[in-house]
Amino acid sequence: MKGIILHGGSGTRLRPITYSDVKQLLTIAGKPTSEYALLDMLRTGIREVAIVIGNVGAEEVKRYYGDGSRWNCSIRYIYQEKPLGIAHAIGLCRNFVGDDRFVVYLGDNVMQDHLDESRKEFEEGKYDAYLMLVNVRNPEKFGVCEISDNRIISLEEKPKNPKSNLAVSGIYFLTPLVFRYIDMLKPSGRGEYEIMEALQLLLEKGGKIGYRIIRGWFKDTGTVRDFLECNRLILENLEDDSDPSMLNYSGRIHIGSNTKIDGNTKILGPCFIGDNVDIQDSYIGPYTTIGNDCRIRGTEIENSVIMDHCSIDFLDGRIIFESIIGPNCTISSGYSKTRRTSIIAGRDSRMDI
Repeated sequence: MKGIILHGGSGTRLRPITYSDVKQLLTIAGKPTSEYALLDMLRTGIREVAIVIGNVGAEEVKRYYGDGSRWNCSIRYIYQEKPLGIAHAIGLCRNFVGDDRFVVYLGDNVMQDHLDESRKEFEEGKYDAYLMLVNVRNPEKFGVCEISDNRIISLEEKPKNPKSNLAVSGIYFLTPLVFRYIDMLKPSGRGEYEIMEALQLLLEKGGKIGYRIIRGWFKDTGTVRDFLECNRLILENLEDDSDPSMLNYSGRIHIGSNTKIDGNTKILGPCFIGDNVDIQDSYIGPYTTIGNDCRIRGTEIENSVIMDHCSIDFLDGRIIFESIIGPNCTISSGYSKTRRTSIIAGRDSRMDI
């Protein structure tokens, strides 16, 4: 089996961060969101992976993943010139796929479940396609699956009147048969080739489509709210490797190498703190990720993601909460009297608050 990670899209719902950074490379607990997809594929035995890239951040993606040798796999890149939809992106991969079965994983999706059981059912059941479904409150924003007698009977993309609350997650197990139906598609009203339409055609022609309902949590990290919620969920399962003798630490905490935290700083887990970080006179946590090479002074940070190479320097113990701060940002004390601040800042921002 082969794997495909879709790494396109402009990330409009995460702006301003995605004006300067690829949304799937935004880090949570030390890893880009798309790396969680790659690791899940590797866990189930996949060693050949294609990453579909677009016009946004293609070179950054290539620099990070390279040829895949760092993960003991082979990675190749397939270029999608225009964002013409998931089905179009999958269609570009037919030469990579060849005659093999494959799994497609949206690079900004993260889930608690793993692919192992779904892959086994897909292969043993000899399905033409196999979908991982999730119960949602707002099915009209997703592809929706209708089920009767434990069988999928219809699939529809973003219906105005959804027939169920079961959304198709961004994970699809497929066979090369799907390319036949992708070739039949015409652009939808939003100008994209919809994978749900291709799967509905497959179903109507007698194709066998299986499914599994995701038991654990599932997150599309495309909005600020969902990105921070995904950070919280991942940190909930963080392994504690902090020094138990440190009286100012509590909860599950990861602290990277060459990180210095002074005795006036308190850390309440779950928290992830990267390498080469220097923290003084601060309070960190809970549910906070701090990237590598950061410098924090006189600050309380909670429920936030601070990415690599940031400097946050407050003299008055300001509180940063529910924030996403992109790489290489500098934030320091200004003239504001506000104690609590929520910040969404893109790469290289400079702020006096």
